[in-house]
Amino acid sequence: MKKFVLSRDDIQPAQYTIPYGELLNEAQLRAVMADTGPVLLVAGAGTGKTRTLVYRVARLVEGGTDPSEILLLTFTRRAAHEMLRRASQILDERCQRVEGGTFHHYCSKLLHRYARYIGYPENFTIIDAADSQDTINMLRSRLDTGKIQSRFPKKSTLYSIFSSSVNKQKSVRGVVEEEYPQFIPHISSIEELFENYRNFKDANFVMDFDDLLVKTRDLLKQNSNVRMEAAGRHRHVLVDEYQDTNALQAELTMLFSSVHRNVMAVGDDAQSIYSFRGADHKNMLRFPELFTGTQIIILEENYRSTQRILDLANRVLKQAREKFEKNLFTNNEEGDLPGLVKTANLNDQSRFITQMILNLREHGYELNDIAVLFRNGRDSFDLEVMLNRKNIPYVKFGGQKFTEAAHVKDVLAHLRVLINPKDMVSWNRVLMLIDGIGPKTAEDLFSWAQKGGNPYRPADAPNTSDKYLVQLKALGELFSKLKQLDGSVTEQLQAVVDYYSVFCRKRFDDHPKRMKDLETFVDISGTYRSLESLIEEIALDPIEATAIETEASQKDEAPLILSTIHSAKGLEWKTVFLIQCLDGILPSGYALDDEDQLDEEVRLLYVAVTRAKEQLFLTYPALFQSRFGDYFSNPSRFIDGISDSYLEPWLLVEETQGLPGGEHEKIQLSE
Repeated sequence: MKKFVLSRDDIQPAQYTIPYGELLNEAQLRAVMADTGPVLLVAGAGTGKTRTLVYRVARLVEGGTDPSEILLLTFTRRAAHEMLRRASQILDERCQRVEGGTFHHYCSKLLHRYARYIGYPENFTIIDAADSQDTINMLRSRLDTGKIQSRFPKKSTLYSIFSSSVNKQKSVRGVVEEEYPQFIPHISSIEELFENYRNFKDANFVMDFDDLLVKTRDLLKQNSNVRMEAAGRHRHVLVDEYQDTNALQAELTMLFSSVHRNVMAVGDDAQSIYSFRGADHKNMLRFPELFTGTQIIILEENYRSTQRILDLANRVLKQAREKFEKNLFTNNEEGDLPGLVKTANLNDQSRFITQMILNLREHGYELNDIAVLFRNGRDSFDLEVMLNRKNIPYVKFGGQKFTEAAHVKDVLAHLRVLINPKDMVSWNRVLMLIDGIGPKTAEDLFSWAQKGGNPYRPADAPNTSDKYLVQLKALGELFSKLKQLDGSVTEQLQAVVDYYSVFCRKRFDDHPKRMKDLETFVDISGTYRSLESLIEEIALDPIEATAIETEASQKDEAPLILSTIHSAKGLEWKTVFLIQCLDGILPSGYALDDEDQLDEEVRLLYVAVTRAKEQLFLTYPALFQSRFGDYFSNPSRFIDGISDSYLEPWLLVEETQGLPGGEHEKIQLSE
């Protein structure tokens, strides 16, 4: 019998209105137009990674993919929102319906949806790192550590051990032995504390950030129907900054894309600099092994820097052992050679930088077009003194986030116990604001509530002391009011702020600024759909700045940027100074005996170099002063020996001296 196959009349080749071929270079176009199956996009610094992802989203939607069937995972929710906003501007508002957010945010949505499978109620709460540490400290106090003769780890160290164990998929014992050998004698107690911490969270229906990933992984692996349903929703999975994923996130990427297998991971292995958070650049290197049939696309054309800056970046990256081979190039002008500036001491390094900044400013540069980068926050202390002396305004990145400030955490604690009355961490914070209530009384009140007492009427607890009875009644009245205001996030938050203002004035000398923070918080709270969404989104994506840090005493021009290299990733400036390029600082002295860590330090230098668009200066003092005395330093091994054709030496001379001859670039230092 002969057969004739009828083609489907309803399937037409996609007719694109966006001229992708005209707007993208060849490699970008291949990534945007890639059809089905796994794709690894290795995007060198400044090569238009975000642009490529934005156009890929637009192309998928324009090609007929339902936007709700696209999952875009990024490392901040703001990054996802910005990408989808840009995609909407390129195509239309359909792109806003794409599922976009962080791993933690998406995992939270899944866990709320399938809470019954993990034995949690839908109203479980999420605790941030500070609350996790406080919980660990409370449980730590219950251990008999007083009889221990040697030093027991602090709450922050314990939290780091537990988090490393989860994110690196290693046992607590393994983490302690490899990373904290000084605490090996306490391994049994640390393991016991870890188990107590896990049990406490389960008993009180709270999760920390690591739990969101672990419980989602376990949910999908242990329930094939849930996995098929959840992964089946997303025909395409896009993961940004894949080089920063940890072992859990790499596993989740496989699970999320396990039905359709259309996954695109985007990142730059050469910019993986967060191993201290559990990130593993080898996730990128292993991607083709984990996803059979992977198409690898490499973006090398840079749109940020001059060619001479890129030549230095390529030269630096040659020193990395494990990497995807790439060679950054540009059609930008060749530009000036990056400068290598050796100064006599720290003070001269600071003098050079401040004088160069003022010189650039006189030539039309804005201060915020200039950045000074460094390995550690303490590396800029001497420079900060000089900037203040010269009246140069600056802002330093890497400070406390808004939601880490004590006054904000206090207010949020009241809202969290309203949602989840079993949240002992928040109850502790709420109750201990009240004069006369300490940890023991707070725990007794919580225990009474869990055994049947009304947690929202704490004054009804037996044996309540007269010295705090009035305040407990006021707290109960607050909860009564909050329930009456149910549905109005702004009014509920305002009620808590009004109640809290008394405590704020008592606790903080700078209470006017802190109250200004809280007033601003109330103003923006109307953007949240519900109290639950406010609590969760604030935990998963903290607001950055507070009035305490950023309020200027007077109006001034946009400030100079000071930043650690880690905080500068993803940013760019016309002129960049990288200071303290010393062996023992970059690379860190802790990395010298570890090949993997040394490799990451190379990548850190590469990230710093590729932040510069037009001018780049690497500086280091010949004489280094420390609290242990002065000593002659060595330039970073990563730049020592690099040819003058990549890195031009500069010679500093004092203004009172003549300019000596020589081949070096010269600059006079004024008094």
